[in-house]
Amino acid sequence: MAKSGDKSSSTEKKSLKRKAAAEELQDAAFAGDGATESEGQPPKAAAFPPGFSISEIKNKQRRHLMFMRWKQQQRKEKLAAKKKLKKEREALGDKAPPKPVPKTIDNQRVYDETTVDPNDEEVAYDEATDEFASYFNKQTSPKILITTSDRPHGRTVRLCEQLSTVIPNSHVYYRRGLALKKIIPQCITRDFTDLIVINEDRKTPNGLILSHLPNGPTAHFKMSSVRLRKEIKRRGKDPTEHIPEIILNNFTTRLGHSIGRMFASVFPHNPQFIGRQVATFHNQRDYIFFRFHRYIFRSEKKVGIQELGPRFTLKLRSLQKGTFDSKYGEYEWVHKPREMDTSRRKFHL
Repeated sequence: MAKSGDKSSSTEKKSLKRKAAAEELQDAAFAGDGATESEGQPPKAAAFPPGFSISEIKNKQRRHLMFMRWKQQQRKEKLAAKKKLKKEREALGDKAPPKPVPKTIDNQRVYDETTVDPNDEEVAYDEATDEFASYFNKQTSPKILITTSDRPHGRTVRLCEQLSTVIPNSHVYYRRGLALKKIIPQCITRDFTDLIVINEDRKTPNGLILSHLPNGPTAHFKMSSVRLRKEIKRRGKDPTEHIPEIILNNFTTRLGHSIGRMFASVFPHNPQFIGRQVATFHNQRDYIFFRFHRYIFRSEKKVGIQELGPRFTLKLRSLQKGTFDSKYGEYEWVHKPREMDTSRRKFHL
């Protein structure tokens, strides 16, 4: 019993000492506040003892004050370290070591075995024999049909109309209870090369199906962050009828390569550079960001860009062989979050 009493008394003494130190520090801080307010000088950063914890302060206002002082102290130390490093680099001149590359999720990406090598013979053979070979050999020109889910609302209809101004030779068809399995044969007979279906939920677009005709494949995307032209700040004038350029970024794996070729086959072969319009599909961490810009020559050396809209973000959910068939279709790839998203640094596109 005596030993347990000694331990409890020692812990009580330690806690009392911490409380006393905290109170002294708080009093000093409040005294500093009075001095600075009277003299009109900026408040001084508090010097915290090594074992001090701000969470031990019970008074909410004092705890907030001490936390802000601690943050200010951290910022000053960080700024001083930056200035010191800058002076050292200026003193060394050309002999200064190269700046360290910051670690990000993108450059720490887990290596994927399916990363595409442009000089790989297998990749070249697949490109020559896949469903998009006729497009890249310039044997066919794209003709696109854009439609929606049943009974679309205004926002989805406006997105379809704006997409038709971005994609040349595209036609908007308002669906009236007709199944996709019946629409696809009609598209094939009328020489359409691609079918785009925009789905919606609660009056907002939330999905996109892109099906390459007549033999597939079919990709299903989740759509988010949709912004129409009127919702984009500092947007330019409406796009012209010129054929835009297309930019595909960071589609590095075999799956990403297929998706990139799928997007490329929607646009005609020869862009008209006089229109200065660019459609961009930028893949970052398996999210595909779509933007539509016009670039402006401000001078001989300076070039600016002006967003025209619309904009949205896509995330691949599945890739299916052949045309759309939700019941008996054969899937090449399906996103399974619990099995695939085990690491934040692993990406599939």
